[in-house]
Amino acid sequence: MPAHVSVHPSAIVDDGAQLGDGCHVWHFAHISAGARIGRGCSFGQGVYVGNDVVVGDNVKVQNNVSVYDAVTLEDDVFCGPSMVFTNVHNPRSAVSRKSEYRRTLVRRGATLGANCTIVCGTTVGEYAFVGAGAVVSRDVPAFALVVGVPARRIGWMSRHGERLDLSPKGSGEATCPATGERYRLEGDTLTLCSSPT
Repeated sequence: MPAHVSVHPSAIVDDGAQLGDGCHVWHFAHISAGARIGRGCSFGQGVYVGNDVVVGDNVKVQNNVSVYDAVTLEDDVFCGPSMVFTNVHNPRSAVSRKSEYRRTLVRRGATLGANCTIVCGTTVGEYAFVGAGAVVSRDVPAFALVVGVPARRIGWMSRHGERLDLSPKGSGEATCPATGERYRLEGDTLTLCSSPT
């Protein structure tokens, strides 16, 4: 483990776990042996990270989140307090389904709000924003703002985390009020057109 990793005395980091420089592992967290974690990540109180988990750089996993096997979090992902991942679609206590895990991918810069649930087998797109308490049971497009049970798209978000002045569907252009970045919506696809120089 790199010298510049901070692990609270109550936390457990199993031998073999790979953590990049600048990571912080807080109270009562448990990082399993097979986890591969990038630089500058933070794992809050009571977090669990499984063996078959890949975490990019600068990922924030807040208190009481379990990142189970078959989950990948790309760079700059934010996991809000007590949000939930799953890895089996039809669990039964009496039936072993460890060979049936469905992979979950959370793309770069996405935010998963407090107490939301990400059902296994889904992909959350780049810079998407999942509202608090939402239940995601199908793929979320890049930059989409989704809320509710089941989660539905109600708008679009910039890379900076600002809501864009666009309808959930249709076409048009919008500017991030914080950064001046321009975005173009065509149907169900939002793309970044330009960044200010």
